[in-house]
This record gives sequence, C-alpha cells and structure tokens, in this order.
Amino acid sequence: MQIVRDLAGYTLGRSDLVRRAMSKKKGDVMARERQNFVYGNEEEGVPGCMANGISEEVANKIFDEMTDFAKYAFNKSHAAAYAVVSYQTAYLKYYYPVEFMAALMTSVIDNSTKVAEYIQVCRQMGIAVLPPNVNDGYAGFSVSGKDIRYGLSAIKSIGRPVIDALVQERTENGRFKSLKDFIDRMSGREMNRRAVENFIKGGAFDDLGGTRKQFMQVYGKLMDQITNDRKTTMAGQMSLFDMVAPEEKKQFEIRLPDCGEFSREEMLAMEKEVLGIYVSGHPLQEYEAKWRKNITKTTGDFVLDEESGTARGITDDEKAMIGGIITAKNVKYTKQNKAMAFLTVEDLYGSVEVIVFPREYERYHLLMQEEQKVFIRGRVSAEEDKNGKLICEKIYSFDDARRELWIQFADRETFEQQENETLALLSGSDGQDQVIIYLAKERAMKRLGANMTVFANNELVNELNKKLGEKNIKVLEKSIEKM
Repeated sequence: MQIVRDLAGYTLGRSDLVRRAMSKKKGDVMARERQNFVYGNEEEGVPGCMANGISEEVANKIFDEMTDFAKYAFNKSHAAAYAVVSYQTAYLKYYYPVEFMAALMTSVIDNSTKVAEYIQVCRQMGIAVLPPNVNDGYAGFSVSGKDIRYGLSAIKSIGRPVIDALVQERTENGRFKSLKDFIDRMSGREMNRRAVENFIKGGAFDDLGGTRKQFMQVYGKLMDQITNDRKTTMAGQMSLFDMVAPEEKKQFEIRLPDCGEFSREEMLAMEKEVLGIYVSGHPLQEYEAKWRKNITKTTGDFVLDEESGTARGITDDEKAMIGGIITAKNVKYTKQNKAMAFLTVEDLYGSVEVIVFPREYERYHLLMQEEQKVFIRGRVSAEEDKNGKLICEKIYSFDDARRELWIQFADRETFEQQENETLALLSGSDGQDQVIIYLAKERAMKRLGANMTVFANNELVNELNKKLGEKNIKVLEKSIEKM
C-alpha cells in the first residue's frame, strides 16, 4: 500500500483495493492496476509512476516484485497472525466464556444479525442473555453473575449521554426503585419520552415493580406530573399538592392500572422493534425442534464475512432448505406484468432475502403472508462482497411438518385405568399431529385415528408430563420432505 502511494500517487482508499486484489489473487484486477500504477489513470485520480519520474521498465519491475511477493507473503503473514489470535481467543473463550462472549457481542453491538448469531452461541454454551436493565446494565454487554446482560446502547433512541447520566445517577444515589423514581431522578438529564418508552419496550424496567403494559399506560402522565412539579418549584410557587398532609398525598399519586401484561407475542414484537432482535424469547423457540429437523442452512450461513468477502456457509447454486418467519414481502411486476416477490425470512440467527419468481409466486402466494412460519427450499445465489440470497423453488407451511406424539404406558391394564383421563386431555388439543400409544410390557403400539390428532406443543406436552411422567412422553419430529 505504501509503495503504490509513494511511487504512483494512489490514495489510501485506492491502495487498499490493490492490497485486496493481491491478497485474493485477482488476476484481471491486477492487470488493470498495473496499467494504473505504471501509466496512471487521470479519470480515477492516479498520476502513475511515469508521471513521477520513474521509468516504465523500473515501474513494471517493481510491480512484478510486488506480485511475486503477494504469492506467499499474504499467506504466511495471515497464517502467523491468525495462529496468534486463534490461540488468544480460544484461551479466553475456554477460561472466561461469559466475559469473552460479552466482549464479542459488544464489538458488534450495531450489527443485530451478528448479535443474534452470538446469542444463539451463548445459549448453546449454557449462558443466558438477559434483557437490558436500568439497574444492572451498562452501554455494552456486561457480565451479570454467570449470565450476560444486554447492552443499553443497543436500544433504539438511547444515546451515550443518556446511558452515562443513568449510570452516574445509579452510582451516586443507588438503584432505581420504581418507574416514578426513575423518571423523577432522570428528569432533565437527556431523558425524553421516546427513551422512556423504548426502555419499557426493551424490558429495561422489568424489576421496577410493574408490568410493561402498566408502564406503557402511565409513563406519559408521570413525566407530565414531574415536569409540572419542577416548573412550579422553580417559579417559587406552592402547588395544591404541597398543601396536602404527607399521609394524604398517596391518594393523589398516579397509580399503576390493573391491566395485566402484554401477551408473549406482543412483548417479543416490542423487543424486536427497539432492540432489532428478540432477547427474552423468540417466536420460533416453540418450533425449534421441528425447525432444526428440516433445515439445511440457517440465515447466518448467508451473511457476508468481511474478511473473506464471501458468505462462508454457502456456495453458489447449491440446494438449500431454510425455515423461519416471513417478516417482510415486497411484490414487484415483470415486464410481462407477472407478479414476483422479495421476501425477508427470519430465523433464530437473523434474516435472509428470498426471491420468488412469477411461477413460484402464483403457486405459493397464499403462504407468503407476513408473520407466516414457512420452510423454503431453493437454490443459493452467492455473489462476492454481498450477503447470499435464496431463489425459491418450493414453500411449505410449518403446519405441513407433522409430529408424532408418543405416550407410553407400563402395560395394558395401566392404559385402561388412565385411558379416559388421557383421551380427555388429548381431545382439548386441536392440530394435525398423530398420537401413538405404546404399551411397554406387551411391546405393542397403536396409532389413534384422524379424529384424535393434536397440536403437540409445549403446553400439551407439559400437561401430559404432569399426568403421566416425563419419561412416558416423547415428541418425534418428521422431515417435511419425506411426508
């Protein structure tokens, strides 16, 4: 980089393009850069060696030496550097896994796709990632016992001045005790309505003695009351509230309404809105076994690796099956006025773009609805320096992937004793999953009829576990392609 800058007048940015071309052995790019290096390129602002008093012969010789050097130098230097970094990271990840993962996620805190990927890694390592919290959190991801606390700066509309003021107030005057206490103490310190609302939606107030739904209904009133009280105090006036005896003031306080909590789906949607990802759960978690049974790639496999310039988990034109939730659909029309679509499909690791051409759009358009859970089989489109995409060939609903619910009884006599209670429990579940009764002593099995199919979700399985014992209940996922 320094050679082409000093001898041929390259800018810093353009010299880095030469480095990348050399490191990746791009012959066509290097041939063009030789011309620029030796003779210059006025349109691109490169004077060239000859314009700087270096002969054509010498310039070509220098470029040849750089090319020969690149054949081995990049490989050796990268190998040595990666060896050192790999040893250091492996050591830290093994001996300090929580600290390592917290630092790693902080380093990509502005990249929600990477954060989602690393959260899944944490779960596989047995490390819980907790929602943001105004009493325990900091700007970046932080260690909280054996868990990791989500970084406050990852919340939308929460700037660093807000976080610095929050941490300072908490350090100097103790933990926040309630929503009113937080608003009162943070009033006038970079804290606006949008920030408070996003803290609520992200779960940062969950330990302040109320539900997110309650907080959403009263935070505006609390902010107005505290603002008005401060204005009155600054003006040296006495409010009606000041004339009331201390023991009577409570009846004038704004109380949390008796409205319960948002549904799980609503809470997750709000987390996604302000955090960019799901933290306390995921809409796919209940279907994770089914999802893993059927997919061949995750959305993380399609993400561009900045170091290599490619998406490492895929190869161009290979077949793949992904699964997830359709979070966006953009319908376009071809020159022949035929509809096609660009879908965004999200799974536990992030999202990927799926291209649906007119023939497939006509066939599967009813399944292509936002919030629909689908499996999509298709062909990978992988281009250099871009995230991968999937060209749709077939779409399945998650409901198409059936399960088998196996219920074991010690023997026929035990089954007959518990039959009515078990069937009553099953009849309350509506779905397409087949039920199989297995008698251990007789080694006999019986598939219940189509009128007794169920939805073998966590709720039903938990009820059966309580009645019959966990060891007697098993859910088997069936591959959708084999049905």
